[in-house]
Amino acid sequence: MMSIAPEREAWITGIGLVTALGEGLDAHWAALGGGQDDWLKLDSTAHAPYHVHPAAAIDVVKQIPDRGDRRQMEAWQRLGTYAAGLALDDAGLKDNKDLLSTMHMVVAAGGGERDYAVDGQVLSGLETSNTPGPFLNERLMNDLRPTLFLAQLSNLLAGNISIVHGVVGSSRTFMGEEMAGVDAVRVALARCHADQGDLFLVGGAYSAERPDTILHFELGHMNWTKPWAPVWARQKDGGGTILGSVGAFLVIEARDHAEKRGAKPIARLTSVTSDRTARKDGQAEHSLAVQWNAISPQLIPGATVVVSGATGVAGPVRIERDLLDQRRVPTRATGSVIGHSVEATFPANIALAAMMVARGAAVPPVGGSTDEAAMTRKVKQAVVTSVGHWRGEGLGLVEAI
Repeated sequence: MMSIAPEREAWITGIGLVTALGEGLDAHWAALGGGQDDWLKLDSTAHAPYHVHPAAAIDVVKQIPDRGDRRQMEAWQRLGTYAAGLALDDAGLKDNKDLLSTMHMVVAAGGGERDYAVDGQVLSGLETSNTPGPFLNERLMNDLRPTLFLAQLSNLLAGNISIVHGVVGSSRTFMGEEMAGVDAVRVALARCHADQGDLFLVGGAYSAERPDTILHFELGHMNWTKPWAPVWARQKDGGGTILGSVGAFLVIEARDHAEKRGAKPIARLTSVTSDRTARKDGQAEHSLAVQWNAISPQLIPGATVVVSGATGVAGPVRIERDLLDQRRVPTRATGSVIGHSVEATFPANIALAAMMVARGAAVPPVGGSTDEAAMTRKVKQAVVTSVGHWRGEGLGLVEAI
């Protein structure tokens, strides 16, 4: 009878993170533990009446030295490529061609920026055209340049990381909003557990400072336009999300491989689960409960914090809040201060969860939220949640080493 090999332990050995709060874990720890001047980085004028948490200023040349590479990237690609470089630096892998040649990449990304002028012309013309079908076909053929279409391809982020940083193992790109980020991490972890690779670079990037992304959420009546408030507090006024620009990458590495090369772990990534249900008849609530119950036997009472990817949108927040209130686990909703970054949300929260368990402490209630309980005991575990603004539910478990 053939036996099944036990799962290999997976370590997080490198993290690259850029948000409105700064660059790297030390900057995030300091900002989240400070006062409002440290953690509230909000632009309420550029896209008024909508708010945005813009990415902190970075010296992009440090991670993307070639001017030609930088010039052909859009903002979200530069942000992601920069964060990927930070993660490789943190893991001690930068410029190690032997290891980078075997490193696998899993990226979560959306589409690129659009030509707003062309889009406006097409939409305006459709309103007045007597033959909207032929009109649309003609405009698509004549007005959309091939180079513009290529700039929108989601897998360009992976391509740019490969070119700039030399990560040339296998590459996968996931699209599909928040679930892309969850499944990118889930697949990388599963492959590591199954001995299908020793080194994985996984993460995503999102640029919130774009009119089209704000429009997408406004069409669903999901934007928060009232004065800033933590995500939980928005529910009494109908809920809403504030988008944030984020680049987040993790190096996930098999323990035996990391020990062999003398790499120091930040945290252990134990499990990631995901599901996609219809938001009706209690399906999402059931999905989350099943996922939580699967990991609950591993949780240490009093030593676990939840790092939540709550969007602020009323329905999804209610689903998640009901579960968390029943489990009575202290929660930190990072979107209150870094904004919601869709595909990059889950990798970013895995990074922040690793930061907390590595330091053995939870940050104070995020954004001064009165809906988040204080936590004074040593943190040994973090459960990372993701309940998408429209679809998708996922959980991850990060543990101290």
